[in-house]
Amino acid sequence: MTTATLDRRNSRVATLAFLGALAMLGLGYAAVPLYQLFCQVTGFGGTTQKASESEANLAAQFARSAGTREISIRFDASTARDLNWSFAPAQVTETVQIGVRDMAFYTARNNDSVPITGSATFNVEPEYAGRYFNKIQCFCFTEQTLQPGQQVRMPVLFYVDPAILDDENAKDLEQITLSYTFHRSIDQPGDRAE
Repeated sequence: MTTATLDRRNSRVATLAFLGALAMLGLGYAAVPLYQLFCQVTGFGGTTQKASESEANLAAQFARSAGTREISIRFDASTARDLNWSFAPAQVTETVQIGVRDMAFYTARNNDSVPITGSATFNVEPEYAGRYFNKIQCFCFTEQTLQPGQQVRMPVLFYVDPAILDDENAKDLEQITLSYTFHRSIDQPGDRAE
């Protein structure tokens, strides 16, 4: 084997290794958004669905015509350690008719001496119910900024999709838990060093 042939082979291997590393880096950056998209589409991991007004109206029409059953919704709230907020549901449980829109409220209060922006993450338990839990409007869709001492009531407009009635896993389901955790938003003025 000549030196020129060996150099070409080494150059090809180096190029392939570099392209492979670039591909892995690209997949690393794409993994989080792709996973989030997967969870939103399938309800995996208790991820709830986002519904439009027209979808909610269709579900309500079905519920009225079919006389669907009721289900208990449990509301849960917590905050990350670095967020000096009080955060709680206005009501811990509520019974709703499947397919019919309902509204729940959460209360948040900034206990700090500076304005703080927070964002809420959420999930549903049991996990398989996430694909049937539809939010029409929610404080979790946008960041929330609270001034020092400010307290706000934040609504969640939701319904449980009547398709849950056809799911064998859900035939004995009596309660769905909707959980929120507020986190301090990243890169906001006044962030504390950890």
